[in-house]
Amino acid sequence: MSIIQKIGLGMFLIGLTAFIIIPFIGKYGISEELVLANTKDIHQEKMAEILAPMYGQEYGSNFAFLSVFSENFNSYNDELKSQQLWDQVIWDDYSFALAKAGFQSPVRDNPWLFFMLSIGLAVLGGFLYNFRKHEDEPAGIKNNGIFHSSLKNRGILGMLTGTFLIVFYIVLYWFPAYMVALVWMVNPISELISGNPASQWFLYGLIYTLAIIVMGIRMFRKYRGNKYQQLRTASVMFFQTAFAFLIPEILVLLNQPYFDFKNIWPLDYDFFYDYQISTFLSNGSVGMFMLVWGILLIVVGVPVFTYFFGKRWYCSWVCGCGGLAETVGDPFRQLSDKSVKAWKYERWIIHSVLVLAVLMTGVTLINYFSGFSLLGNVTNQLHSFYGFAIGSAFAGVVGTGFYPFMGNRVWCRFGCPLAAYLGIVQRFKSRFRITTNGGQCISCGNCSTYCEMGIDVRWYAQRGQNIVRSSCVGCGVCSAVCPRGVLKLENGSEENRINELPIIIGNDSIKINM
Repeated sequence: MSIIQKIGLGMFLIGLTAFIIIPFIGKYGISEELVLANTKDIHQEKMAEILAPMYGQEYGSNFAFLSVFSENFNSYNDELKSQQLWDQVIWDDYSFALAKAGFQSPVRDNPWLFFMLSIGLAVLGGFLYNFRKHEDEPAGIKNNGIFHSSLKNRGILGMLTGTFLIVFYIVLYWFPAYMVALVWMVNPISELISGNPASQWFLYGLIYTLAIIVMGIRMFRKYRGNKYQQLRTASVMFFQTAFAFLIPEILVLLNQPYFDFKNIWPLDYDFFYDYQISTFLSNGSVGMFMLVWGILLIVVGVPVFTYFFGKRWYCSWVCGCGGLAETVGDPFRQLSDKSVKAWKYERWIIHSVLVLAVLMTGVTLINYFSGFSLLGNVTNQLHSFYGFAIGSAFAGVVGTGFYPFMGNRVWCRFGCPLAAYLGIVQRFKSRFRITTNGGQCISCGNCSTYCEMGIDVRWYAQRGQNIVRSSCVGCGVCSAVCPRGVLKLENGSEENRINELPIIIGNDSIKINM
């Protein structure tokens, strides 16, 4: 490790430590004025009454503040629930808004300073570490010592990294009030881009984008001899930065709906929710364009592009989830399970999620256009369940938090409904395939080892069979690490694309009578 790498690693660790400490810096307190300013009109009077015991009090930590807040707020709601006065229960969660409003800290007064000491230092450190990492090595993909790495092979560092990611996602999705210091830290950036105060989602989007950029630089260095990998990395960096992060924020600045033009249903599972459709229809020609654009991507874009290029056009070149997996998750790609048992689970689980998304969307659309609520309140409960179990727990906590445990494509393999939709098209109606030359295969296993989608590529290569698995995202790493040039990504004629009968070269495949 060079001196610059050591400096970069040290800067990254200092920045990460500061990021963890910052939420605990500061004190909290609220007044009636803050309560009235940060609650809805229909709840202002009651919330002011509920939280009256907290006025004039100072709380030294977010834990103390939120504990007292929850005690007062939940006591009120629990009493109403016990009397079954459901219409009077306050279902809105004001903990984040009031914690942010009542936050008093040097972080709030000097956000740029703390941003540079945490996220800024981590980004700069990561850049220095990754930029110099492969400088002295000849061109070619190096995975030296990867199975001896504590971080990359389920060692103690890997376990700690996975635990940190899981905790971060749990707090982000369900306890954002504990992150108000971090949100205040990025507030100036949010106001600069969109003109609005930062939320926990802006914080997440910023970190997500910076992580892809920093680790994308690592990919440029690692794959500097492979133009396909470099173009693919540049593509996911561009789409995440422009389409997923900047453009939606700029739309808000222009008083237009927040919209990610590359996010496609059913990955964008709430696209057909009534409030989304109403938002589109109430925003004139721009909103109508967004609605039509989203529908065209679903019914035309996915089949057409997948027919010509396979699902790689989205999963490996455009998707933000795939972008994070390919950059931040790349060091863990060898951890994906290649067993047939894992493949069986994968097919059942991912297609079950797709079916659930289709049923939920169907019921939602029937409710919207028919004017009555199909199955009563079940639709709203289905929305809540899907958002919690799939949109949050699966996609976030498991999908990213499990990188160091199960590889970098856990969500893409087992949970993404759009990946399932793309995979069905790719498997049965596509020109894309990975061709193999079984006679040249030396069974080194590199292709299978580094397949992030859990495909035993060697099994196909040894038999000379084309790889047309619905899960394949066409990342091309199997081809890049093959020392014999056995594998090749192709978009050709559909004729003979699927060759069910293997060409086996071995002791029992060819018999000659002497």
